[in-house]
Amino acid sequence: MNLLGQTYYGNTLRDWLTALAVVIALTLLLLFAKRLVLARLAVWSRKTETRFDDFITDVLAGTRFLFLIVIAFYFGSQYLELPPKPTRLITHIAIIALLVQAALWGNRGIAQWLGGYLKRHKDTDAAGATTVSVLGFIARVALWSVLLLMILDNLGFNITALVASLGVGGIAVALAVQNILGDIFASLSIAMDKPFVIGDFIIIDEIMGTVEYIGLKTTRLRSLSGEQIVLSNNDLLKSRIRNYKRMHERRVVFGFGVVYQTPPAQLKMIPAMVREIIEALEKTRFDRAHFKEYGDSSLNFEVVYFVKDPDYNLYMDIHQAVNLAIFERFAGAGIEFAYPTRTLYLHRETGAAHG
Repeated sequence: MNLLGQTYYGNTLRDWLTALAVVIALTLLLLFAKRLVLARLAVWSRKTETRFDDFITDVLAGTRFLFLIVIAFYFGSQYLELPPKPTRLITHIAIIALLVQAALWGNRGIAQWLGGYLKRHKDTDAAGATTVSVLGFIARVALWSVLLLMILDNLGFNITALVASLGVGGIAVALAVQNILGDIFASLSIAMDKPFVIGDFIIIDEIMGTVEYIGLKTTRLRSLSGEQIVLSNNDLLKSRIRNYKRMHERRVVFGFGVVYQTPPAQLKMIPAMVREIIEALEKTRFDRAHFKEYGDSSLNFEVVYFVKDPDYNLYMDIHQAVNLAIFERFAGAGIEFAYPTRTLYLHRETGAAHG
């Protein structure tokens, strides 16, 4: 009796063994081809300075072993005579595997491109890096949404009716998660409008810190005292934000008082003396110095100048140098600073003489 000629489920044993051999051989061949292509691409990428070959290598490295088996199984099934229902099922599985693998390639490509861009531009273009990070998430959501719709369409679902029903149900879902959606749209607004980017020092009401992370729901700041502050994106955009990183120069206003006994000639010298001190320092721009008013216990002056750098430590160093220089020049010129005094009023009671 011919064992290979016996029939099982409509196919001879020879046909089943042939199909199995095709599956095994094709799987091994695809694995070998994958490794060979990746090895050649790796050698090629080391010889070039472009990033495109690195990008292709990384994307193809995401090819899944299960996908190769499904493809081999599909071609192996072509050697068998199968009923229509199993044939359709195998075809659907092969198409779904191809779609999922294509989505995995796309997702890996987005992640690779996004990671490379952030690495190259995080320090030089923080605003662009923030935008790309948010757009990368949107691209992933769109990619997997399209994949899901294509899989459902392949399985025979009515996509038009499904999308319409999702539109109605989406309204109810949007109402239920409106706070979350508000934060997501706020993050998109931050990415597009760029009121601040990673690395900026901002103040929101009583909260201040350096922006460390801008996510889809929250933004995280690192405060001056060291702790991390987490803020909702929606609440953040409703607040008044002061961005000190974008300050090109810092305006400084300060005042001091001298005693009333100061001679008029010395009073006239003071504005010019302060101007000379400020203009002698680097990264400063003098604006004005005036005898402002008669105080309760002093003759008050007001000075305004600009520091041509937003750095706070530099501003403090310059202002300290201005204060020390004024103190030294006043001491050399014999000009005395006023200090707060307390006036005591005495009331004398007098009595009338009665005869």
